[in-house]
Amino acid sequence: MVPSLLRNVDADEPVAGCCQIAETGRTMTDDLDRNVVLRGERELIERAGPLFLGAREEFACAAADLNTWAMPGLRERIVAERRQSTPDLPVHKLYGPGALADEESERRLVGLAARGVRIRICPNPLPHETIIIDRRAAVLAGPPVQGVRTYTVVRSPGVVQGLASLFRATWETSADLEEFRRSRPPALSQEGHRILAVLGEGLKDEAAARRLGLSLRTYRRRVAELMTQLDAGTRFQAGLRVRGLGAGPPE
Repeated sequence: MVPSLLRNVDADEPVAGCCQIAETGRTMTDDLDRNVVLRGERELIERAGPLFLGAREEFACAAADLNTWAMPGLRERIVAERRQSTPDLPVHKLYGPGALADEESERRLVGLAARGVRIRICPNPLPHETIIIDRRAAVLAGPPVQGVRTYTVVRSPGVVQGLASLFRATWETSADLEEFRRSRPPALSQEGHRILAVLGEGLKDEAAARRLGLSLRTYRRRVAELMTQLDAGTRFQAGLRVRGLGAGPPE
């Protein structure tokens, strides 16, 4: 499973699969009390890929926002392969309010929740990213330095258990995603506000799309996305929710 994850991460520079790495002795040390610092997503996946794909009991993640991995598409590949191997794995994700700072980010979180990921929002500052796998390993991500992040892989049982306990304590005092979203105005783009405005006028889809300069298909897709984001069963309910929360267009 792991080699397919690593193949074609960069079309110009193929990455070796973890099986190949094991043969060359480049895997992480067997000493559980020794931390390993990895530089960049490529080295993280080359040397710690089996940790991500080997999760069997729980996968937990805490992050300030959604902008944590620099290599486009890499996180999606990990998630896809992990779902294939352990489709019922409990996944808990804890984010700061910055994860809902814009319409696209909010839609991504709503989509994750719809696929069964449990998400809570913590009002207090969170580290760049902390990942805990089965309470047996943890990955601590640092901020990018000259565009490159470092990742500290921790497998010392005492340290991992301590991080897991901190995660659980923070989780218990944080708000469920839906609860948090109900208490604040939705993060809508200028286009989103314009779409809701024409919905409020009662225009037919064809006329609304023409006014906004969108194709009919794009307009209907955006309306569907907004209704999902606003937890609205009808277009009328979407407009009521925005007005009820006092969410005006951005300045």
